[in-house]
Amino acid sequence: MHKTIITVVGKDTVGIMAKVCTYLANNQVNILDISQTIVQDFFNMMMVADMTGSSKDFDVLASELEQIGEEIGVDIRAQKAAIFDRMHRL
Repeated sequence: MHKTIITVVGKDTVGIMAKVCTYLANNQVNILDISQTIVQDFFNMMMVADMTGSSKDFDVLASELEQIGEEIGVDIRAQKAAIFDRMHRL
């Protein structure tokens, strides 16, 4: 499994979640877990996703997600989950 952490932060607008989830579904990326909150007018979402089924390379997916974020006015970042696992391993 190729777990990826995807974060989305920015001013809340209609369709943020739909845009991100549609992109992931179209690229065969499975969402394993998702958390989304809105604090005042600010949107914050964190996803754990599995990229195993995608034919695209991680760097391409991360770049395209970042580009989608720019288009809709939010910051989207994708990071490999292995980085988090290594940071918290003793």
